This record gives sequence, C-alpha cells and structure tokens, in this order.
Amino acid sequence: MKHHDQTTRRFFLKQSAIAAGAILGAPMILRAETLGNGSSAAANSRMGIGFIGTGLIAQGHLRSFAGMKELQAVAACDIRQSKLQDALKTLSSKGATSVMGTNDYQELLQNPDVDIVCIATPDHWHAAIAIAAMKAGKDVYLEKPMTLTVEEGKAVVAAEQKYGRILQVGSQQRSSAHFRIAANLVRNGLIGEVKEVYVKLGSFPPPPENVQIKPVPDGFDYDRWLGPTPFYEYTDERVKSIYGGGWRCYWDYGSRKFGDWGAHHFDIIQWALGRDNTGPVEFIPKGYNGSEFHHYRYADGITVWRDKDPKQEHMIRFIGTVGEVHVSRGKIATMPKELVRHRFTDSDIQVYESNNHRQNFIDCVKSREAPICSASVGHRSGSICQLAAIAERLGRSIEWDPAAQQVLGDKEARSMQDRPRRKGYELPS
Repeated sequence: MKHHDQTTRRFFLKQSAIAAGAILGAPMILRAETLGNGSSAAANSRMGIGFIGTGLIAQGHLRSFAGMKELQAVAACDIRQSKLQDALKTLSSKGATSVMGTNDYQELLQNPDVDIVCIATPDHWHAAIAIAAMKAGKDVYLEKPMTLTVEEGKAVVAAEQKYGRILQVGSQQRSSAHFRIAANLVRNGLIGEVKEVYVKLGSFPPPPENVQIKPVPDGFDYDRWLGPTPFYEYTDERVKSIYGGGWRCYWDYGSRKFGDWGAHHFDIIQWALGRDNTGPVEFIPKGYNGSEFHHYRYADGITVWRDKDPKQEHMIRFIGTVGEVHVSRGKIATMPKELVRHRFTDSDIQVYESNNHRQNFIDCVKSREAPICSASVGHRSGSICQLAAIAERLGRSIEWDPAAQQVLGDKEARSMQDRPRRKGYELPS
C-alpha cells in the first residue's frame, strides 16, 4: 500500500515503561506464547492488543479489551489525528502506558508487541487489514460485516486457514442469551417447520446530492480513508462517522442497511436455521415483478422478508407451523407464551454458548479453538448482505449457488461479487 508523508505520522503516549512500572505498578508486557506455535499461554503472560480504527463502535472495544486481565493495550491506529489522540487518552485512562500511535496500520502490524488486533474501520477496509494482520501472525477481532464483497469474504476465509489464525467477527448478538434461546427453540423444531422469517432493518437516506466540496481537513489522511474505493473529492458527508448515515449511506463503503442491521439479524437467522455453512438460493428486491418487500429464499422454501410488518415489535420473527419466536436485543417472546421457558436437555440440539463476545475471542486465542463467529461463519452471513445489495442495485432477482458460491445466469451480477480496487490498494495475498 502507498505510504503518505504527514507532519504527524506517529504519536506516542510518552511514558517510560520502566518508570510506569515503578510508579504505577504496571505489569511488564510479555508476548503470549500462543502466538505462532498454538501452545497455551504462560499463566503470567499478557497479550498485546492493537486497535485499528478508533471511532464509534471502537469506543467500547478500547475500554473493554484494555480492561481485560489477559491483555495489554500497546498500539492504536487511526487516520484521523484527533480520534487517535482521543483513543490514546482512553487507553491511558485504562492504565495502558507506552502506547504506540500511528496513522498507518502496516506500521502497527510490524510492531512485535502486538499479538492481536481489533479492526473497527469502515467496511471497505475490513478485508485488506484483516488479511494483512493474519499474514503478520496476529489474531483478529473484526467488526461486522466481515467484508465489503463476496470475493473479499472468500479471501479472508482462505487467509484464516492459510495462516492458522483466530478470527472473530463482531456479530455480538451470538453471545446474547436471548438470541441463543431463540436459536435453540428454532433448531429443535419447537415451533414446527419454519416457513417464513420477518426481519426489521429500517432504512438509510440516500447519499446527499450537490454537497459542498471542501479542502481535506488537517490531520486527516483522506486518500488512505478512501483506500481501494474510487476517488471522489472530499466532502464532510462522505466520511461522516455516525450510526444513522454518513459513509454508511454510500454503496462504495458498505451495503447500506443490509450491511448494517442486516449483518446482525441475517447472521442470527443463519444460526437459528443451522445454515452457517450454506446460504439462500434467490434474492428478490422490492419492486421486482410486483414484490412489495425485499426478500430472499432458501432451497427448501424458507423465505426471509425485510420490513414486511411495520408494527412488528421484535427485530426478528420466526414463523413456524405450530408457533413463533420473536427476538430482539434484550428481549424474547414466543407463541405459545410458555414456550420461552422450555428447559433444554442433553438430548436437545444446543448451539455454541458464549456470554461475552470479546471474552470468547480471547479464550479462543488462548485455546486455539474456533470462536463463536469465525471467518467462515461471518463470510456466509456477510454474503447474504452483499447479494441482497446486488439485487437491490440491479433491481432484479438473482440466483445464487451456495455450494459453488457463484451467482447463476447473470454475468453483471456475478461481476459484482467483487469490486475494482484502486492502484496501490490491492488485496494482500
């Protein structure tokens, strides 16, 4: 990737590690023995974590990971100098000393004290950084959706296997008791045969038109922010980091609401239906052949509808032949009502149990076992987001072969499984 000269390229929280240890009682940073050989970590070792992207969702990661007894925050990276400085202050408040700061993720990955990385950039940067991190021998916590495109997803899965790394996708609803109960109820056939699923995603506004082109603000590496995507003159709206829109409105950087709430809820639907190693076969956009709602369909006929019932109280509604399961963050309901209190036994199907998504990742880094949302799982859920987006952008139905992982009979749609990358921002191998 290109390197750019900036006045402030590296920042350091300037405290001597020796002085910090003497004054603050800070532990010595030791590299965990898990890294590189897959053996158990020494009981007294702490793994070094680096943070790449320190904006919205990263705020929780900075505080939570830095507060874990197994970890020591050693580096942070952001292309906005102001956000990087804020991150360094946050880490300092959590007791992290001698933290390296940089606007170049490659520099962070070259730091031998970094054992694991937390990646929380916009979607268009996920794949390249995750692959580079695994190639550099780091384990990865990667925000959802795992990638921007289907082909990027395949590449991340291949890298996870090639380099023998642990990768956890930040689909944290899998580590929630309510979603786990819902998945177990559906998996065990307690609502009968599932016929339909209703899911609430909401909507983003379209990208704003005729916005003011401005000079790139000081302390912001805009070319690096654009990365592999097409070049556009700078506007505040294009790079704005907000949950309700900003860069999330643009197809260049994400899959709009499919890659936003869809990445969470489609993931739970996959889990509950037991389809983490496969996917739907057809995606039908709203308006195509009179379709009132966007939907996708599995080979056995189960259909997932987007925003079909505006009065639906829960984010996901599983509709079976003898009952229903309704689930959202923090709440679950069933029809019949008493079903939610069903007691599962050892003879029942019970999905992977995790009660803390970040801790599950750290536990798996130490054990070298698969986390609850590995790259292969995140790729299958992400593919649904990406294929739904392709269907919406083209305004027509597309057929998908989940075994071959290829669009069928539509060359234009198949070409959209990948996207051109700007020179200098090629995907690592």
